Amino acid sequence: MRLLFHLPLSPFSRKVRLALGEKRIPFDMRVERVWERRDDFLAMNPACTVPVLQEDNGLTIPDSCAICEYLDEAYPDTPLLGRTLAERVEVRRLVAWFDGKFHAEVGMNLLYEKQMKRLMGRGNPDATAIRAGYANMRPHLEYIGWLAETRPWLAGPMLSLADLAAAAHLSALDYIGDVDWTLNEAAKDWYARMKSRPAFRPLLGDRVSGVTPPEHYADLDF
Repeated sequence: MRLLFHLPLSPFSRKVRLALGEKRIPFDMRVERVWERRDDFLAMNPACTVPVLQEDNGLTIPDSCAICEYLDEAYPDTPLLGRTLAERVEVRRLVAWFDGKFHAEVGMNLLYEKQMKRLMGRGNPDATAIRAGYANMRPHLEYIGWLAETRPWLAGPMLSLADLAAAAHLSALDYIGDVDWTLNEAAKDWYARMKSRPAFRPLLGDRVSGVTPPEHYADLDF
């Protein structure tokens, strides 16, 4: 059985879990505490980051973007990168937006400061960074809302990796109660559509020791 090394609140791990789920590819998961820097894990991924996917034939793929590109090439029946060249460009642009810009401006300031920093033994949360994360959330939700209002899905006519990337980042923040869904109704409606997909159910069932999600986290009609 293929194995995904992950962390439950890693948005990059969640993106891969959603991609595997949408493609209906069976897999097992193993929590990898990257701060422990296990020798066996470092041999698989010298960057010591999750996710890492290990196929049952021994092929090991680190990095969420590399994994998702691989999945779309190896299992093309449910394409997630778009069908035309233009669609694939837009999907990749938005995935880079959420994995890069959104993560840097929102995720690192909230999820990292409030959760991962403590786990990794890197000191106390930075209040200035947390305030910046909350402030940056509004324009990002507005952008997601605009995309959702002007297109069937975020990148165009079909569900794509762009939707999965955005939902992965938001779901990790939603688990710790840090998404104010009153800021943009269109973004909330899009996220409700994502939550209702079968591939999303395992994420809604996640529970992390010491962190209780808000009541609306697993509610499809939040």
